Amino acid sequence: MIPEIGSLALTFALALAVIQFVVPLVGIHTNHWRLVLIAKPAAIGQFIFVTIAFVSLAWSFYANDFSIAYVAQNSNRSLPTVYRLGATWGGHEGSLLLWAFILSVWTFSVTLFSKSLPALTRARVLAILGAVTIGFISFILFTSNPFDRLLPIYPIDGSDLNPLLQDPGMVFHPPLLYMGYVGFSVAFAFSLAALLEGRIDTLWARWVRPWTQAAWMFLTLGIATGSWWAYYELGWGGWWFWDPVENASFMPWLIGTALLHSLAATEKRGVFKAWTTLLSIAAFSFSLLGTFLVRSGVLTSVHAFANDPVRGTYILVFLGVVVGSSLALFAVRASTVSVTSWFGWLSREVLFLINNLILAVVTVMILIGTLQPILAELFELGKISVGPPYFNLVFTILMAPLIFLVGLGPVINWRQFTMKEVLNRSKVGLAVAVLFGLIQIYLEWQRSSLDLIQIFIGVFLAVWVISMTASDWLKKAKRKAGFSPMKVSASHYGMYVAHVGLAIAVIGVVLSSHLSVEKVVRLGITDEQQVDEYTFKFDSLEDFTASNYDGIRGHFSVTKDGKLVTQLNPEKRQYHASGQWMTEAGIDATLTKDLYIALGEKLPESDDWAVRIYVKPYVTTLWLGGLLMGLGGLIAMFDKRYRKKRQKINTETSS
Repeated sequence: MIPEIGSLALTFALALAVIQFVVPLVGIHTNHWRLVLIAKPAAIGQFIFVTIAFVSLAWSFYANDFSIAYVAQNSNRSLPTVYRLGATWGGHEGSLLLWAFILSVWTFSVTLFSKSLPALTRARVLAILGAVTIGFISFILFTSNPFDRLLPIYPIDGSDLNPLLQDPGMVFHPPLLYMGYVGFSVAFAFSLAALLEGRIDTLWARWVRPWTQAAWMFLTLGIATGSWWAYYELGWGGWWFWDPVENASFMPWLIGTALLHSLAATEKRGVFKAWTTLLSIAAFSFSLLGTFLVRSGVLTSVHAFANDPVRGTYILVFLGVVVGSSLALFAVRASTVSVTSWFGWLSREVLFLINNLILAVVTVMILIGTLQPILAELFELGKISVGPPYFNLVFTILMAPLIFLVGLGPVINWRQFTMKEVLNRSKVGLAVAVLFGLIQIYLEWQRSSLDLIQIFIGVFLAVWVISMTASDWLKKAKRKAGFSPMKVSASHYGMYVAHVGLAIAVIGVVLSSHLSVEKVVRLGITDEQQVDEYTFKFDSLEDFTASNYDGIRGHFSVTKDGKLVTQLNPEKRQYHASGQWMTEAGIDATLTKDLYIALGEKLPESDDWAVRIYVKPYVTTLWLGGLLMGLGGLIAMFDKRYRKKRQKINTETSS
């Protein structure tokens, strides 16, 4: 009965999404006010029914209803409850339902927090969100229904959730990532509504900014947690491999970052209106592209849902309709919203423009590298592999100047600035950054010249951003009455935290990449191995049993100068249902250094094991930086001027 309720709820949600899309637009076109007002209750009703469907699927997993094909394929009775609930979005059908549910949450949020919007604008925004919802719910109902039954014969026990997904990361990583992906649909809807109205101004940018900040925050946290999950779960010691699906989440983040800065310029100076609109369209379009790459079966990835071509074709057509129609509208209406505003060659506007251009170029280069193997195979040009060396080179060359501008941006005024003022404001930060870079080179002088150059550049850029951010904060906090840090706005604090987070992440990327030590060795019980300044001793092995897997646990002691530093316990797990073996690394993580061990395979005709050992300096700062960037986005959302402007709009509307 529960599956039928879920399927019926999705059908009702689809009907309400059609009403939400069609009726308000008809009302606007025919000047029927009552039809326009239907948008809000239709959106609320759609949210209620999608929620019912999502809860129904989650309950089916909790209750072990293996008469449902999707539940039988992704769960079993021995799976812990938390992973059974996480399995709700562990496969293709459930992840799409999660996408639709989160889209309904964003739509419902717009109805709750858009009371200050003009009624026609709100109706257009909700109608556009309804059109997107139609596409996703139709996809679920007609090609990927998670409630399809296996009646009359179904298994007593199910299959298994992919062992890679039987991890706490599965509980929070996909929802965070999807909240970011789908959140860009709100900025997308606002942009199309503005194009239809022919009005983009500072008030519009102020409406859109908190929604974009929220989406960017969730996507940042989703990417950071996914990187951390891969680091400790896969046993390879890496945090980013430029996998196509990793790229699929990174590209909308880059465009979303450009959109945030473009919105700031539009709000403050009324410039870049066409840029902002185009970036809003692009951010959501890249989110849809990621959906196509993951679910079409056109690529091979540890993250991908390998599905049939019919589903891929549907998503490709849907992507084409959304992107094509929105770009066509932009081409027709862009002239009604664009404006030329004067600003000097050395100004914050110019830096934001360069920021947008670099981020757009980086995104395009990543897109080319991601799609090139697919296109080569499609046109029978042979197998082409585009790996980390290409992406690392492109990303490093383009992002280094961008990070330098991140430090410079806050201290440069709008409209016009002089080179003399730039030098006066930045000379201390420049000296501090150079000093720290040289100190790091001195500490690592025995390394190759290329490594030293890259380490210097990375440390210089990170310290440059931190010092210039601190300088701008001190300048803004200094008042005639004295030091007043509370006078600095929340949006500025959000910017400061996000920029410092970026700098800390850069430290993690550069130092962990160039200073890490890795050894793959053969060890037996009581054997020792020296790695860097640490001695790793293989103390013992033990067998153990858990609820849904058996395993082997290694015990290693790590000493330095004869003193015990830590004990590490890597595991090899064999899952009961699938028989798959998985590696669980043993990690001792600190802010300055990680000690990392992963058990490989037992070597034939011996009791020795292949063991992978890493000493990874500062890798933890990578995820700390990601968390700070997400926190910066959260802080910026609470800027009081958003609330003040809403009150002003309400007053103007009532008068």
